[in-house]
Amino acid sequence: MGPSTTKGTAGPRIDTVRVSTYVVPTDAPESDGTLEWDRTTLVLVQLGAGGVSGLGYTYADRATAGVVRDALAAELKGEDAFAIAAANRRMLARVRNLGRAGIASMAISAVDNALWDLKARLLDLPLALLLGPARAEVPVYGSGGFTSYSTETLQRQLGGWAEQGMAFVKMKVGRAPADDPRRVRAAREAIGATQLFVDANGAYARKQALALALEFAELDVRWFEEPVSSDDLAGLRLLRDTAPAGMDVAAGEYGYDPFYFRRMLEAGAVDVLQADATRCGGVSGFLAAHALADAQGLPLSAHCAPALHLHLGCALTRLRHLEYFHDHQRIEGMLFDGTVTPRNGTLAPDLTRPGLGLDLKAADAQRFAVDDWRG
Repeated sequence: MGPSTTKGTAGPRIDTVRVSTYVVPTDAPESDGTLEWDRTTLVLVQLGAGGVSGLGYTYADRATAGVVRDALAAELKGEDAFAIAAANRRMLARVRNLGRAGIASMAISAVDNALWDLKARLLDLPLALLLGPARAEVPVYGSGGFTSYSTETLQRQLGGWAEQGMAFVKMKVGRAPADDPRRVRAAREAIGATQLFVDANGAYARKQALALALEFAELDVRWFEEPVSSDDLAGLRLLRDTAPAGMDVAAGEYGYDPFYFRRMLEAGAVDVLQADATRCGGVSGFLAAHALADAQGLPLSAHCAPALHLHLGCALTRLRHLEYFHDHQRIEGMLFDGTVTPRNGTLAPDLTRPGLGLDLKAADAQRFAVDDWRG
């Protein structure tokens, strides 16, 4: 077990805060309905207490590391490593004039994830067991199918996941709407009976999205993610109410706080709520999103960062599946020991490893490092 404490129920004090930034090029140019990119940035937070180190991360701009360094580190040093709620209260107060959403929330997310990993490691428990497991493994869906891909690359990637036993795969749409039915048809040909999801990243107008939903339904598309902007709650509700039966409307990946998720759910905007622990306030924020979805009787799906969400997925009853996103599973395998690969369409955590089960491959990661700060 982890080190004993000397102050009643108080935990050991946080004595080290470290934040590092890694920029990893993609393996090919990538794009979706509204964005193009050729690299992905991971901001890593490591916290030390009682001779143990915990880690957490977010996929965000390099500026996020500056928020951790300049604003949040002072709220952590010397504080109880077990008092995660208190740490969150201090961090939220500290970013009041910076703006809660966006970079500030992603910085808090990385710290919160590190706090939960640290607590679990101090107790020598996998995070899933600390939270209380609901299942031993979690379904995943293969996610990629970028609009920059050729038809052959699209079919090879999605078809490969289907051959590996994944029950669901997802592709990007929206950059060239007139060509999307052809691309979706090509994907369907490659994956057979595997369920097909599409993600427009908010690229379509309302009626355009509805017209394409009807075409996609003919190809047995079961999931339409962000058919319109996730800020257009009325538009999402329109699509949810009028889309063909059997096609779920999903959104929520840009939720930074519980108020965002509450508004989306109260608007009746989605069939499935999405949340991302690298954005929504970390493990703590993800638990809050799950509670809101549970209160509405709706499922929750984890957006991206599969290694980070795995233990959460095992602990939450409303969690439908994790997104096995091409970029992030690749980066997590490159930077961390302890990642696992899907078997028969599911991920199962290694319960012999404490916390999130991840350890930085320091030597391998160094070639992608752009800054590193310790306090």
